[in-house]
Amino acid sequence: MESRGLTLRDVPSEERPRERMQQQGAQALSNAELLAILLRTGTYSESAVHLAQRVLQESGGLRRLVEMTMEQLTAIKGIGEAKALQIQAGIELGRRLARSSMGEKVIIRSPQDAASLLMEDLRYLQTEHFVCLFLNTKNHVIGQETLSVGSLNASIVHPREVFRAAIRRSSASIICAHNHPSGDPTPSREDIEMTGRLMEAGEIIGIEVLDHIIIGDNRFSSLKEQGLM
Repeated sequence: MESRGLTLRDVPSEERPRERMQQQGAQALSNAELLAILLRTGTYSESAVHLAQRVLQESGGLRRLVEMTMEQLTAIKGIGEAKALQIQAGIELGRRLARSSMGEKVIIRSPQDAASLLMEDLRYLQTEHFVCLFLNTKNHVIGQETLSVGSLNASIVHPREVFRAAIRRSSASIICAHNHPSGDPTPSREDIEMTGRLMEAGEIIGIEVLDHIIIGDNRFSSLKEQGLM
């Protein structure tokens, strides 16, 4: 159980992010101040703001914090299970809010639609994740599945796994996607070659590969738009 530390009321007024948020709005707060509001209390030796600053420093920044497990969070001094859960809950709410703008019935009309659906799930990941969107004849998304998790620089996926999942959902077509942990969504030679293999398999099976989207840090590339498939 976490012992009670310094609350936001115990620190000088200039270090009280709640008051600043009330007066100036959430956009005026730093990442550390927003995180401090989630944490609510610090430790006996440091305020919530100072604890939040240290969490961001030790985790390697906001992007790395998003991917940290419960065990990694609680390994940080001053972060017990309750605070770790508060952090993870705040992150998950942000993800759900980003996805909710697409609505419950997602229709893919453009590469931007597919990228918007996947961006918040993939942009912060530190290893490559290969994901498929499964579509019906009206281009409604009827399923989404992560089919491969690769190393830092390479994601290995076999057409067998892709189309087995597509057939299981009675898909009319699919959109493939994966992230580049570097943040740069420029397609590699391997990306283009893998897409070609998937397209060939799709033609044989009768399930069209509509696009291959590469997700970077709030950027994406469409192999279809670039004429690479």
